[in-house]
Amino acid sequence: MAAACAITVANVYLCQPLLSAMADSFHTTPSAAARVASAAQIGYALGILLVVPSADRADPKRLVRGLLALTTLALALAAVSPSMQWLALMSLLVTMATVVPQVLIPVAVSLAPPDQSGRVVGTMQTGLIAGILLSRTASGAIGQWSGSWRAPYAAAAVLTGALLLILPRFVPSRAHAAPGAPKAYAALLGSLPRLLLTWRDLRFSACLGAAMFGAFSAFWATLVFHVAQPPFGLGPAQAGLFGVWGAAGALVAPRCGRLSDRFGPTFVNGLSICAATLAFLVFLIAGDTSALALVAGVNLLDFGNQAGQIANQARIFRLDPAARARLNTVYMVSTFAGGALGTAAWSIHGWRGVCMTGFALLGVAGGLLLSRSLIRRRAPASAN
Repeated sequence: MAAACAITVANVYLCQPLLSAMADSFHTTPSAAARVASAAQIGYALGILLVVPSADRADPKRLVRGLLALTTLALALAAVSPSMQWLALMSLLVTMATVVPQVLIPVAVSLAPPDQSGRVVGTMQTGLIAGILLSRTASGAIGQWSGSWRAPYAAAAVLTGALLLILPRFVPSRAHAAPGAPKAYAALLGSLPRLLLTWRDLRFSACLGAAMFGAFSAFWATLVFHVAQPPFGLGPAQAGLFGVWGAAGALVAPRCGRLSDRFGPTFVNGLSICAATLAFLVFLIAGDTSALALVAGVNLLDFGNQAGQIANQARIFRLDPAARARLNTVYMVSTFAGGALGTAAWSIHGWRGVCMTGFALLGVAGGLLLSRSLIRRRAPASAN
C-alpha cells in the first residue's frame, strides 16, 4: 500500500518541474503556468472533500479501482492538451481522482493495533513523501529527455493504468459501512462540519497542517523558476534532482511515527516546525547563490513537513475509528488549501517572497503549538 501511495500521489506534483516548459510551449508567462500547479493542489483538495468521505461506507477495493481508472483517463487527456486552460482543467481532474493515498491510509490504520497508529502512518508516509519528491525528478528527467512536457503525462497514464491492474488485489473488501457511519452520501458530507466542531484536536491538526504544507508548497512549486535563473541556469531535469537530494527526509518517517506513539504527536509537531523554520533560514541566507544550501534546506524542509504530517494524522486517527476517512478529509482539505496558497508566493516578490511566506506560515504554526502547550499546562488532564 505504501508503494501505491508513492505512485498515485506523484500525479499531484507531476507538473512542477515542467512549468517553464509549459509556459514556453503555450507562449505564456511563468505566473500563468503556475496556475497549473495551483489547479492541481485545489483539485486534490476537492477530491479529498468529495470522494474520501465515501470510504467510511464504500467498499475500499471498488473505490480504489474506480479512482485509478478515472486518473488514468484524465492523465491521458492532459497529455494531449491543446491549451494552458485545458491543461489546468485536466490537472484539476487528475488530482481530484488521484486521492487513493487518502483512502488507503485510514484503511491501513484500521488494520493495526491502536498503539501502533503512528508507526503505520509513518510507514505509509514514507511512500507518500517518496512519491512527492521523486515525482519531480522523474517528471523533469522524462520531460528533458523527450523534449516535451507531454511525455511525463503519457508515462504517468501508463503507470497508473498498470497500478489499476495490480493494487485492488491487495486492498481488503468491506461489504458494509463502518459502524456509526451515515449511509447516505449527502449525510457523510454533512457530517464533516460536525466533526470539525466536535473535535478540538482535529481543528488544531488542520490548522497546523495548512500552515506547514503552505510553507512546503511555497518552496517546491516555485523552485523550478528560481533555479532556472542565474547563477544556477538549471533545466527541468536538474531542478527535478532536488527531489532526489531531498529524499533522505523520507527515510525518517517510521522513526517519526514511533516518536509520536512514544512521546505524543505534539512533541513531533515541535520538531517539524523547528526543522522547517531552519530550512527557510538557510534559503534566505544562501539560497540565492548556493546549490548546496538549497540541498541542505530541502532535506530540512522535507523532514519538517513529513514529521508534521505523521503527527497530525496519528492524532486525528485516534479520535473516532468509525469516522477515520472523514476525519482525514477535514484534515487534508485544510492542508491542501494551505498548499494552494503557498504556490502563489513566487508572484508576490520572487525568491524573497517565497522565504517570507514560509516564515509567516511557520510563525502561525509555532504560535498555535505554543498556545496549545500553554493551555495544556493549565489543564494537565487535557488529552494530547
